[in-house]
Amino acid sequence: MLCVLLSGGAGGNWREVGVERGVVAALRASHPAIVADYMDTAPVLVTGATGSVGRRVAAQLRGLGAPVRAASRRGPTPFDWTDEATWEPALDGVRGAFLLAPDGVGLNPRFVAQAVDSKVRHLVLLSSRAIEVIHDERLLAAERAVRDSGAEWTVVRSDWFDQNFDEGAFRAAVLGGELAVPVGSCKQTFVDLDDVAAVCAAVLTAPEEHAGRTYEVTGPRALSFAEACATITRASGRPVTFHGEEDAYLAQQAEIGRSPQDAAEDLAAFAALRALGDAEPQDTVVRVAGRPARPFEEYAAAAAAAGSWTG
Repeated sequence: MLCVLLSGGAGGNWREVGVERGVVAALRASHPAIVADYMDTAPVLVTGATGSVGRRVAAQLRGLGAPVRAASRRGPTPFDWTDEATWEPALDGVRGAFLLAPDGVGLNPRFVAQAVDSKVRHLVLLSSRAIEVIHDERLLAAERAVRDSGAEWTVVRSDWFDQNFDEGAFRAAVLGGELAVPVGSCKQTFVDLDDVAAVCAAVLTAPEEHAGRTYEVTGPRALSFAEACATITRASGRPVTFHGEEDAYLAQQAEIGRSPQDAAEDLAAFAALRALGDAEPQDTVVRVAGRPARPFEEYAAAAAAAGSWTG
């Protein structure tokens, strides 16, 4: 069911009416201004809106003129994936939702069901590349949940974020001058988070064009981790050496306090990525967001200029 607002006449009161998805086209034909007004004024829910991804999605949506309900544990709309009491206020009256569960936290099927009950029209899930190959059951289950929800859905699968190197998990290693990821020399299609956010915002503001699709979002060319580290070295003047062997990865994980058992569990997924070989760049950013994807060199230069790797 899709909730739209229909006018009771000039100056009349607004009322909520549940309508079957099959008659949305007829409503658009008979009341185009009213339906357009609803789509223009109902907000889009952005979960994790204070994080690296969510804040960029919210900014891109606002740049497109879309009202945003920014939800997070510390944001203007309180939201916590583990606190079901926060779900209903976040979902009330929104037309679409950007879903990003924190690392290690699954997308709760009860939340998805509540979104559908709340008449949320379109669910957009941020997922990752190659999750079938590495057997990422958390993200596979999340994708199944949105696809089977009964709402319109779009899945956005991203490759490694550029910002892992200056905002995320790799920053400490970059500052220490040694990064270990056991993928050998396989090339990855590192992608800028602003490009990922631009794709998500384009999808959320035009659901009729993107519903039922899965998009792979990549950077414009494939680089090995060693090439990415060399690019950061040139941009920042800070030497960063890459190690692609399993032993180096286990040693670095031990240095940051992870147990040998936990670190060893990662190795099967990395081995699957190595077996998959080099990633292939896609043109999703230009097709969906209408702009070229940002090269890694441009990202590294901007991050270095901003002082991301000083200290």
